Amino acid sequence: MNDTIYVELSRIVGEKNVEADVPMASLTSFKIGGPADAVVTVHDADELAGVVAFAREQDIPYFLLGNGTNVLAGDGGYCGIIVSTRKMNRITVDGAVITCQSGAMLSAAAKAAMEASLSGMAFASGIPGTIGGAIVMNAGAYGGEMKDIVETVTVLDDDGGIQTLSRDDCAFGYRDSVIKQKGMIVLSVNLRLRQGDYNEIKETMKALNAKRREKQPLNYPSAGSTFKRPAGHFAAKLIEDAGLKGYRVGDACVSTKHSGFIVNMGKATSKDVLSVIAHVQAEVKRQFDVELEPEVIILGEL
Repeated sequence: MNDTIYVELSRIVGEKNVEADVPMASLTSFKIGGPADAVVTVHDADELAGVVAFAREQDIPYFLLGNGTNVLAGDGGYCGIIVSTRKMNRITVDGAVITCQSGAMLSAAAKAAMEASLSGMAFASGIPGTIGGAIVMNAGAYGGEMKDIVETVTVLDDDGGIQTLSRDDCAFGYRDSVIKQKGMIVLSVNLRLRQGDYNEIKETMKALNAKRREKQPLNYPSAGSTFKRPAGHFAAKLIEDAGLKGYRVGDACVSTKHSGFIVNMGKATSKDVLSVIAHVQAEVKRQFDVELEPEVIILGEL
């Protein structure tokens, strides 16, 4: 990152919010990845829009990163600007509507809903990502999806304009949305919930989180479910039936607890993970004639 870029980014967000050569391993749940040229932390929509506008004007690659829970960063790092939304995390409650900035954690929003006795968001309480990322990919768990509770989404479009999309405008699909397809950037979200019983909501969240701890390999770094669910099948079952539980390259391993996860057993590299992904895809295709599509975003230089 040259001095001119550093000075301009510092002008937009403040000097203390611009860092150079930050290891992506420190920003992602996989704990894998080389250095990013710059990491810029934004606190509101104006700062985010300013950084994105500058990056576009200067033709500098950029990537929006929330909690980094669905990302495999390359060992060669990222040549460009990582825009961190972690501090863009305000949550407010007004009646049955919860308004969240894009960097707010799903777990925090679900807790705010519970404390306001609002029902409908318990499914998301254990998803370890941010609202912005969850909206882009229509995240879901335990029978619920973000599309079930979204009222409106405010986004930054390709032209630098701000739009407010209705739920129908978002065209949510399985791990998909118009926001993802068009490369829009989520600024904030209004979630419409319904009045419920505090104790019932609390017990539901407690039960779902216990189920998650029981079934998922949370003791090792990962990026969550590695593959999308193929039509008519479950990725984890296909992988297990193919005899791939425990398949390992270097320190990247198909989890023996939940075969839908590839975990970092210690010092896995991005190439290790990609080798495991490729082998799993090839074997599932060979044995069952089913194509597995990665759900994990691959970022940077491998």
